[in-house]
Amino acid sequence: MTVQESPEVTSPSAKAQPVPSRRFRAIFGNQLFILLGVFLMLYFYFGYENSRFFTTGETQNLIVDFAGLVLLAIAETYVIVSGGIDLSIGSTVALSGVVGASVMNHYQGHMSQTNLLLLGTLVCALVGFGVGLINALLITVVNLVPFVATLVTLSAAVGYALVMSGGGDVGDNQAAIIWSSHGWWAFTWLDLIVLGVMIVAAVWLHFTRFGRYTFAIGSNPFAARAAGINIKRHIGMIYVLSGVLSGLIGMYFFIRIGTGAPTTGAQSNLEAIACVVIGGVALTGGSGSILGALLGCAILTVVADGLIFINVPPTWNQVVVGAIIAVAAGLQALRNKGARR
Repeated sequence: MTVQESPEVTSPSAKAQPVPSRRFRAIFGNQLFILLGVFLMLYFYFGYENSRFFTTGETQNLIVDFAGLVLLAIAETYVIVSGGIDLSIGSTVALSGVVGASVMNHYQGHMSQTNLLLLGTLVCALVGFGVGLINALLITVVNLVPFVATLVTLSAAVGYALVMSGGGDVGDNQAAIIWSSHGWWAFTWLDLIVLGVMIVAAVWLHFTRFGRYTFAIGSNPFAARAAGINIKRHIGMIYVLSGVLSGLIGMYFFIRIGTGAPTTGAQSNLEAIACVVIGGVALTGGSGSILGALLGCAILTVVADGLIFINVPPTWNQVVVGAIIAVAAGLQALRNKGARR
């Protein structure tokens, strides 16, 4: 007696999709591709409404605004990927700019311009290091949640910047402004330095053990601890890194405007978090990319400058930023809900 094998029954949904179809969906369903598309649509829309948006001068302005935001977004990306948040980056920018300007103002005329700027850069980085270290100690030793810890340093840093500056600008370095205008095509030398720091930060997050530990802690801190990762030490290093990057941006703004001011970077917290959220970095931690945050910066920069070109009052800027954050966070929540299903 022979037994006939029954043919396998496959449902239409189980059939493999054609390779071109899978590739098409992989490309056009990729979040980075969508962000790039949104950026290009916004850029060409504002250019269509006002042709001056395409000029070299405006391109330079866009790059300057982008460079002034991108290091803060990278700092916030590290922190949020690890499962935390840093509200103090804007106040760190202001404090480091004021302290650095005070030191450079004291030594101006006693050393060359190059050495003066190098000294200011070192001072700003050290100020950022100090603020980041305070955040790290409050979180890892005092066991404050990151929101409260960085809120403390936000208030203290802004207050100290106001005390040091007397509420006004500190220093006046016109040579720094002149140097900041030199470069190659639409890029100044300062922008190219920021680009170099940005590349190093991206490589460090995505291609090193430090980056892998950061993602692991944000994804599942209990599993990370079980795997032998020193979570407190690693989180402390992340907040110190965030402070240093914020301090360097304080120096960036000093070189651009030739002075340090306690109001510099006042809105940076909101803008940096907006870039990170727009770029698809999960606020719950454990996922995201530097490239996504960069595209978020590009979108926010184009929107901020483009609104001015179509005669929208600057007072609406923060309203638009808030709306963008709400939409991006809502889409992120829907995507996470769909993934769980």
